[in-house]
Amino acid sequence: MGSITPAEMEVLIGTHMLAEEHGDPAAAVSVYTEDIEHDAVGWPGGPAVGIPAAQERYEQLVQDIRTEKSERTHTYYSENAATVEDLITCTVPGSLLGVPGNNRRITFRMLHVFEFTDGKISRENVWLDGASIVAQLTAP
Repeated sequence: MGSITPAEMEVLIGTHMLAEEHGDPAAAVSVYTEDIEHDAVGWPGGPAVGIPAAQERYEQLVQDIRTEKSERTHTYYSENAATVEDLITCTVPGSLLGVPGNNRRITFRMLHVFEFTDGKISRENVWLDGASIVAQLTAP
């Protein structure tokens, strides 16, 4: 399986996150292994497995939200994995977690756990602060 350095992890994570921010699903999945497991915890339909399924998820995501800012707050590295916490600010023209966004601007915490195989991201596990998202989207 071979190890990957934190610097190599950062290139992959940076490429992926920048593509997300720019609304580019093809670029976002370009750093994935063919058998990627994209698991956004609590997302309808469960984990997306394989590049086509992951890209389809991102194509919907870029219609539903517009990321304005992603501010990293913490990063932890281990062998073939990295855990990244971000503070995300976005506008939600579509829906998020099943709640209509009505073009509201929200900020919430997001935790990514990335696993790496053969120099690519082989699993992305995403945890969102759902309570904060729902509260902001439903506030009067």
